[in-house]
Amino acid sequence: MSNATPPAAGFNPATQLPLPRQMLRSCARNRFRRKAVDSTGGSLTGGQALMKALVLRRLLERHVLAPDEKRVGVLLPPSTGGLVVNAALALMGRVAVNLNYSASEETINACIQAAGIRHVLTSGKVLEKLGMNLVGEIVLLESFKDKVTFGDKLAGVVGGYLTPVATLERRLGLAKIDMQDMVTIIFTSGSTGRPKGVVLTHENIVSNIRAFESAVHLDRDDVLLGILPFFHAFGYTVTLWAPLILDVAGAYHFNPLDARQVGKLCQETKATILLSTPTFLRSYIKRVEPADFATLDVVVVGAEKMPIPVADAFEKRFGVRPVEGYGATELAPVAAVNIPPTRSRTAEADLREGSIGKPLPGVRARVVDPETLVELPLETEGMLEVTGPNLMQGYLDDPDKTAEVVKDGWYITGDMARIDPDGFIYITGRQSRFSKIGGEMVPHLRVEEEIQEYLAAEDEERQLAVVTGVPDEKKGERLVVLHLPIDKTPDEIVTALRTKGLPNLWVPGTDCFLEVPELPLLGSGKLDLKGLAKVALERFGK
Repeated sequence: MSNATPPAAGFNPATQLPLPRQMLRSCARNRFRRKAVDSTGGSLTGGQALMKALVLRRLLERHVLAPDEKRVGVLLPPSTGGLVVNAALALMGRVAVNLNYSASEETINACIQAAGIRHVLTSGKVLEKLGMNLVGEIVLLESFKDKVTFGDKLAGVVGGYLTPVATLERRLGLAKIDMQDMVTIIFTSGSTGRPKGVVLTHENIVSNIRAFESAVHLDRDDVLLGILPFFHAFGYTVTLWAPLILDVAGAYHFNPLDARQVGKLCQETKATILLSTPTFLRSYIKRVEPADFATLDVVVVGAEKMPIPVADAFEKRFGVRPVEGYGATELAPVAAVNIPPTRSRTAEADLREGSIGKPLPGVRARVVDPETLVELPLETEGMLEVTGPNLMQGYLDDPDKTAEVVKDGWYITGDMARIDPDGFIYITGRQSRFSKIGGEMVPHLRVEEEIQEYLAAEDEERQLAVVTGVPDEKKGERLVVLHLPIDKTPDEIVTALRTKGLPNLWVPGTDCFLEVPELPLLGSGKLDLKGLAKVALERFGK
């Protein structure tokens, strides 16, 4: 029996309009309703957001961007300003490339060059904080302040509040934008390798937003807490563009680890939806007051497996239980999600803890043999593949790399999984997070979970250890455990693992433990597995 999940009946995201055309309609419907706010005090109604985007569009055309300049760099945190810049570029038919300001100078410059970016839009405050020398021409947005003419202001007011949508579309030439046109390039986080430029189209982003809206049943009273950066696919699609094309609002803060400020913003805006990672939730459990998260109704986590103790602790403190979802930059990004009970609208099961949920409407998933790519039966572990209108156009200028991960229209996720008879997907490990020891594939994640469970009594909400692998002359590879300061010794941990019945090959040697001051994170909130592997190799590579 095939394990591929069927596409949703009657869901045809390809018929949707491109992003800027949907944005015009949303801003018109919400001219006098809140559309976006941020922790600096910035606040925009739909009319104000459109007005500012139209003014910025005129300034960029007149002072900065050449007619043939298609791709533009953006170096801004989640904020009303970042939202307006992305909206203005979309109204110009340009491709916004939100750059990862948490990356190194070398990586950012490599992304700028790879995307062929001539100008980077940013602010003096951001540039000063980064202290980097970036290639290309830097444009400080505050420099436009003295360049705004009376004509610009008038055009903004007329366009934002008085002009019919159809007329505005004709004036801006938006009918020329096709659903298959590139709208952004998002560079992957590089958690396991060098960042790759993922090319996403209007259809990719629109279909993903509409599918998420349909699955989670978003309504006009929802406020999305926008703490994920716009260079992160989830931040770009769900917390940037969903407020721009739907009737929901966005509330932004630049640092997801600034727990107290995130809590304050949630309380002030009465935010209802939080998209996060388990790492960020651990911080909120310790530092956010229960009253600050009182209005939250939906909490979805991704990027890494959600430990049950974290879900328990979050629910106990805030009264709402996080559910797990799944995505990848290459999938624009959401592929599957569990539906919280408060948002369920069906008699069928749509939440199963331990799983990543069912695929979104219009998205299909299947499990195949990692070697032959032959589809496997239900409940059989194999490689997870996903397809749908959210599947990327490809990697930027790299057809060979694209062909490696997209075969016959299916994206090879790199994650090992199984699918149950009801269509729920369970991630069992990541292909790149296995070590081949003595000819056997040993899952890092499983060993990691057993170690965490043994250490949980010390700090059940915080991840204390990460497992990686290094080359070994005799066995091919060996496991290495990098851990925070703990009370248990390597001997005690190894003894506990053996007591749990783990195979001998799965148990690290007592001489393969390394204490580190912290487990480094990427800007997206994921563990920096590449950085951790490098530390392990430097210490144990010989």
